[in-house]
Amino acid sequence: LMNNAGIATRGSKPWQGLDGLNHIMGINFMGVVHGCQAFLPDMLAHGEPGAIINTGSKQGITRPPGNYAYNLSKAGVVAYTEAVAHGLVSEQSRLSAHLLIPAFVYTPMIEAFIPEKPAFAATTEETVDYFLAELATGSFYIICPDGETNRAIDEKRIQWNVDDIIKNRPAMSRWHPDYGDALKPLWRNEPSLGLFLLS
Repeated sequence: LMNNAGIATRGSKPWQGLDGLNHIMGINFMGVVHGCQAFLPDMLAHGEPGAIINTGSKQGITRPPGNYAYNLSKAGVVAYTEAVAHGLVSEQSRLSAHLLIPAFVYTPMIEAFIPEKPAFAATTEETVDYFLAELATGSFYIICPDGETNRAIDEKRIQWNVDDIIKNRPAMSRWHPDYGDALKPLWRNEPSLGLFLLS
């Protein structure tokens, strides 16, 4: 089962755009939930091996500024897929759940906003090839690279976000003016779908 529901809309301020938030949550997050609720019970009843793959986003983990609704929808996919994976283990089923976390992939959805492929963007073929290789190893978090971000940078960005909580730093400190000098420029250059769509 592959739940790959996703749309992108122009970003707004977090205290604005309620209709847009409901729209994007209804597709990006609830599309995944509805897919699992529609198919998972029958898959469990069959008792055969299988996999549930839900498409998240790096923006659901590192949550860069620019499009809070998109980030929130994909953060929900992360939490929901973790819950599905744990539930399947608890059921002792032959199914497994996996979270596909694409990098910046140049898809038709992105092409609608950005007519030419940015040099750093991954292709859909590169993303699928990487995903299938990782799925074969049983990985739950399948974090895909692109031409701008390798695994080491992804890990540093994720760790920085977690450390905001542990070290009680300001929210989103990677983009906070008090922390700019502490970070390498490449870290701060994170592609954000929201920032592209705001321009």
